[in-house]
Amino acid sequence: MTNLFRRSRRNLARWFTLSMGSILVVFASIIYVYVVKDRQQAFDLELYGKSRVMAAGIRYRLHQGQWRVKLDDVPLLGSNTLSISSLESEIAYARWYSPEGKLLRFVKVQPKTPFKISSGFETLQKVLPEYSDRSNSPEIWLRQVTLPVIQDGVLIGYLQIASPLTPVQETLTQLCFLLAVGVPLGLGVIALTGWFLGGLAMQPIHDSYQKLHRFTAYASHELRTPLAKVLNHAQLGLMYVVESDTETRFRLQTIIKTTKAISGLVNDLLFLARHEGELDPKLLKQTDLVELLQTLAEEQAIYCEDQELTLKTDFPTQVVKLGIEPDLLSQAVLNLLSNAIKYTEPGGIIELRLVCLPRSVSIQVEDNGTGIPEQDLHYIFEQFYRSQTHRGHSGFGLGLAIAQQIVQAHKGKITVTSTFGQGSCFQIELFDEKTKVIDNS
Repeated sequence: MTNLFRRSRRNLARWFTLSMGSILVVFASIIYVYVVKDRQQAFDLELYGKSRVMAAGIRYRLHQGQWRVKLDDVPLLGSNTLSISSLESEIAYARWYSPEGKLLRFVKVQPKTPFKISSGFETLQKVLPEYSDRSNSPEIWLRQVTLPVIQDGVLIGYLQIASPLTPVQETLTQLCFLLAVGVPLGLGVIALTGWFLGGLAMQPIHDSYQKLHRFTAYASHELRTPLAKVLNHAQLGLMYVVESDTETRFRLQTIIKTTKAISGLVNDLLFLARHEGELDPKLLKQTDLVELLQTLAEEQAIYCEDQELTLKTDFPTQVVKLGIEPDLLSQAVLNLLSNAIKYTEPGGIIELRLVCLPRSVSIQVEDNGTGIPEQDLHYIFEQFYRSQTHRGHSGFGLGLAIAQQIVQAHKGKITVTSTFGQGSCFQIELFDEKTKVIDNS
């Protein structure tokens, strides 16, 4: 599978994982919130039940002409009740307040703050007596309920009890552990599923692309021979045309020009079909980039003179050797130079530079030509793409695509910066730990 389809498959898997993973995380969050609310409601009901049991033991009786509250029969608070171990272990403290909010009796923990007359549930954090003698006394989360006690329509006081939230916390800790393990595992399964489904989805497209790829290579190869024959016959016919027959000469010249253009297109298509993916390391040769670029500059200087352009070079004085496929890299740089020549007006300047960086080398082709509109910069390396502003120039839009494919085959990258109307700068950056810079001196 080509890099293009691997990248597409990764994108499909990534988006599938992101979407399904988001649903999983939201679902896990809903479960967590639901369990928290459910456990809290169950705990509150249980705590409320305990407060009702204790409140049932409160007596409001007339004694010596006065109404008094008797707490002797109230579990924990009363003096006549047997110790209820389960209730005693589950209750952190119990308190009885008068209707005015005055503390009349308490068990285990004495309040440190005045009582605020209010009923209902409240979550608190306190230090229990069994931990108070420690230097680092842990604060325990408690759930407190304050119950107004009314008998015969008369408010006789407030019963306040609290119970540790330890059972709820233990349940939530276990749930958090399960979610912490289950959610990443679920995301992993989703990612693998996305990768598998992405492969299935891309397979028909990949098969079609492979067929088109083979057809392009076969058709391009088969077209080269008839095109060469047409070109040869047209050139041969042009040699025997008399000078006065201008119409025949013009038509033959048009045939030659068109055939050369089509031959160039066929060669480009054949190149794109044959050279795909990274190069075999066995094909790379240690090549002096300074010498290679100097040769290309000398060859292109003739075309620059014909277009009234100035070609400048800026190369290091040292020998810069890099593992490359010299013919392919020459083609990539040649495509950049050809574009610079094509889109630079007479009198313009083109500069070819080689810059040695700490971990790479950079080949730069800069011109002060027409430049590229900003909206086209993202698409200029696509096959057959041509900017609307450059439609008047000849070409098929394959030069930059070929240059990019060659650079990527060398595990490098090609970038461009351009200002419309001022010029462009293309940069090929090649990475090789075995790069050698040798001082000629």
